[in-house]
Amino acid sequence: MQIIKILMKVMWVLEMDRAIIDSYLEKNPFIKLSEIVADVIYGEIIGLNIPPSSKLNINQIANELGVSRTPVVEAMVALQEIGFVETRPNINGFYVTDMNLRDLLELYSARSAIECEAAALCAENASPENIEQLEALATAFQKAIPMRDSQALHETDLPFHQLIIESCGNKYLIRSYNELLPNLRMYQRSWTKFISPEKNNPWASKVLHQHLAIVSCIKMHIPSLAKQSMEEHIKSSINFVAYSETADDPFSIFKKKEFREASSATAGGIVKMRNR
Repeated sequence: MQIIKILMKVMWVLEMDRAIIDSYLEKNPFIKLSEIVADVIYGEIIGLNIPPSSKLNINQIANELGVSRTPVVEAMVALQEIGFVETRPNINGFYVTDMNLRDLLELYSARSAIECEAAALCAENASPENIEQLEALATAFQKAIPMRDSQALHETDLPFHQLIIESCGNKYLIRSYNELLPNLRMYQRSWTKFISPEKNNPWASKVLHQHLAIVSCIKMHIPSLAKQSMEEHIKSSINFVAYSETADDPFSIFKKKEFREASSATAGGIVKMRNR
């Protein structure tokens, strides 16, 4: 029942209507309707306002947005191409891509390869201004963990990592990381939304000081230590995000019957979408 209560708080604050389409067209009269629909759905998926594995109701989305089915279907195909929507064998329709432990491990493996190298380069290339900003973000992150402040975590965790990437000076690492960023946001939000952040997480003490440790290595301009510190942090982060007291796969919550029943109305009954 607690799962349903959590989801009801999340889901029924959405509103999809023609005003959303019009607001996009005011900014860019030449944008395609399918691009608008894709951007709207994409934002809700990344924010976990449409839960993983939810079926997307094409007709209802089209009705709520005041468009035909065609741009909605085109939007789903576009989202499928970048991995956020999927089709299933022998089942009609489009579904939000699932989240699971295996996917998390693959994502963080790719993240580690990029961020460890970026941290080393950052130790060589980061400006004093960027280092000062990294230190401020790391200090705020250290305060947010014991307070279990989800908003502060959103404002300090990924921005810290993004700044390291941006400071590394390698455009290919930056491009690769930006492709991972939406998925990283989803898994970060899953911890604060669905995986009981109010409970003690034994990995919190591990990640608590690691941002500041990374900054210290960057300030000393020692690339090998910055790389090692980032590697240790990402390993701890996997355990922190994936920690569960009750299941081997913490994301199995998305497969439970009560979760599916509560979320079945979401993408076909996205009733109220917050202003963008």
